[in-house]
Amino acid sequence: MADVRPFRALRFREPLADVVAPPYDVLNEEQVRLWQARSPHNVTHLTRPGSDYEGAGRWLRQWLAEGVLQPEAEPALYIHETHFAGSRRGDLIGALRLEAFGSGVVLPHELTHPGPKEDRLRLFEASETSLEPLWFLTEGLTRLLAAAPEGAVTEFDYSDEHHLLRRIVEPRWLAEAGRFWADRQVLIADGHHRYETALLRSRELGGDPDASSRFTLALLSDLEDPGLVVLPTHRLLKAGVAVTGGEPTADLGQTLDLLRGRVAAGTYRGGQFQLLPLEGEVAVVELHRQIIDNVLGRRDPEDFLAYTRDAEEAVRWVDGGEGVAAFFLDTPDVQAILRLARRGEMMPQKATYFYPKPPSGMLLMQSSPKRNL
Repeated sequence: MADVRPFRALRFREPLADVVAPPYDVLNEEQVRLWQARSPHNVTHLTRPGSDYEGAGRWLRQWLAEGVLQPEAEPALYIHETHFAGSRRGDLIGALRLEAFGSGVVLPHELTHPGPKEDRLRLFEASETSLEPLWFLTEGLTRLLAAAPEGAVTEFDYSDEHHLLRRIVEPRWLAEAGRFWADRQVLIADGHHRYETALLRSRELGGDPDASSRFTLALLSDLEDPGLVVLPTHRLLKAGVAVTGGEPTADLGQTLDLLRGRVAAGTYRGGQFQLLPLEGEVAVVELHRQIIDNVLGRRDPEDFLAYTRDAEEAVRWVDGGEGVAAFFLDTPDVQAILRLARRGEMMPQKATYFYPKPPSGMLLMQSSPKRNL
């Protein structure tokens, strides 16, 4: 099944608090400028170069030549901990073998679109490096992490979180970690576009089965880890007719309360809130299938939708005329998402938002058909 291995990481030699940043796709342009101002070596200079992909590749090679980035002397796996708001989540960082979705090893759950894949492919071609980890979920990982031996620890603060990164090279535990994946699948939590891009680039580069070009940098979390937070993403519909047949609700607070534990969606239009019961297993899937797709007909939903995790913001958008209706969702059930993925069923884009997202820049991994892990 899944193949997760130790790898020779590229690591920054200055404090990580200055060089890490959020994943590339959660930053707007102003936020990119703020992160880049923190350090001339902040990872956003690589992950968000605008259209200057070749420039990002030159920066990377220059940083390697100057020792800003240095490769580790031997392969390792890494235990990553995020401490936030009184909670903790443990992850494993390693190199994951790239597998076609049809193999049943790597399970996607969201639809993708061509634009982001083209952007990431051009950056990958210029850098030949996994610049940030893709995020995956699996089952039973907590036991493996708990059995990990001591290792060199790097600590840093990031946003409102405290992070620890522990490097593990002890051979017996690395062997145990290799055996752990023999019967495991992995579900993509964050990085569908980047995974498809890495898989395409791997096929273009080729290489022996153990070549680094056959793998991607991966951060893996346990589905049952209490520190794995899933947030709902609400929808703003920019055009379409009114939706009828719902149950009237008093206000936003009551609407959100009534969603909990139900396959249903809330809606707001013309100053009125409603609860919309849905048939099926996962509310976001059925919201699109039973309502949004019917309202839009043949029109591409991505041309008529905007997204937010702030329900009050969605209401303000409608009141301000930026859209005709808002749709509210409850927190998705991760096990239900896994069941859909195992059946090969796709969810709409931005169906899930896993949190806290791992920062980019902790570790990088070079990709070459001529270099083994």
